Amino acid sequence: MTKLYVFNPEHDLALAANMSNFTAPHAGRKLRFDLGYIPALWAGEDDYVLVDDVEKAMMSYGRLRAKIGGTPKKFVDKTQLHHLYINKVEPWGWDLALRSFLIRNGVDASILPTEDEIAEIRNLSHRQQAVGMLSQLQLPGTIGSSWCASTIDEVKQALASHGRIVVKAPWSSSGRGVRFMADALDTYQERWISNIIEKQGCVTIEPYYNKVKDFGMEFESDGEGSVRYLGLSLFQTRNGAYTGNLIATEDEKQQILNAYVSDDLLFSVQENICKYMGCLLKGKYQGPFGVDMMIVAKPDKDGFLLQPCVEINLRRTMGHVALSIPPFKDGFTRVMHVELTDKYRVSVRKR
Repeated sequence: MTKLYVFNPEHDLALAANMSNFTAPHAGRKLRFDLGYIPALWAGEDDYVLVDDVEKAMMSYGRLRAKIGGTPKKFVDKTQLHHLYINKVEPWGWDLALRSFLIRNGVDASILPTEDEIAEIRNLSHRQQAVGMLSQLQLPGTIGSSWCASTIDEVKQALASHGRIVVKAPWSSSGRGVRFMADALDTYQERWISNIIEKQGCVTIEPYYNKVKDFGMEFESDGEGSVRYLGLSLFQTRNGAYTGNLIATEDEKQQILNAYVSDDLLFSVQENICKYMGCLLKGKYQGPFGVDMMIVAKPDKDGFLLQPCVEINLRRTMGHVALSIPPFKDGFTRVMHVELTDKYRVSVRKR
């Protein structure tokens, strides 16, 4: 089976817009242009990777291969799609805009999800799904609650009850749809909340926790009720934006987390996610997904707790990218950085 891989990092914004002719903002288009080659890390030798600039992709992937190894891959641009024989398309994430783009450029609609199937994926990508799963992950050693609010008054009541809250848009990208609020809403915050409710139907709310560490778990659904656990994702952020991932063995990553939570708790959460998402996604979604989590300090500062479902990313994630890069065997762990200077760049270096 020959596959076409597509890196469409604007996917979350496209889901929110829910339009076939969605145009990504400049930052999203630039990220896609600069890093479009990264599916080459998991594509097969007979597969194709869709990029904006084939020559640039070959050079960028070549630099990365020099650090981590790997084999040459086939890069194509949109003008070549008419001539390719492919059996399947595997994007970063499915949305109406990508489906429309592929059809306009010659990909047979019969190998793509239908508009109804993409509507189902959009529904499953709504943050209310994270609200539902979090309620099923209440184990000893965990903390967390979240809920949906469809009026500004509900948000004000939550703020009055908790003092500090986190308000999120149902569909958003890279922290841009997340606001931290304390004490009372100002005019700008009220306008932002009202706008999200008008366009997306609600916001989700959760209490503010004293976060110590971000991490995630990566999975893959077969679409038939089975979910496979792939590994841990220990990632870094700056001002809410993703900056990089630790590349290490699973044992090394678990040892880092064991400073805060036990292996038994991590394994129980992993098992429960596989069961819950297997049922939820059966017959609806086949592909990768990730669950973001965080370690938080206990309110009395005597130890730590696990918030086991900050959000569900029903798409490939940078954690999946990091898992596709093999750990090195010289005694050093590595960090995969996504840097922004004049362009986005993936680099791998010693920790």
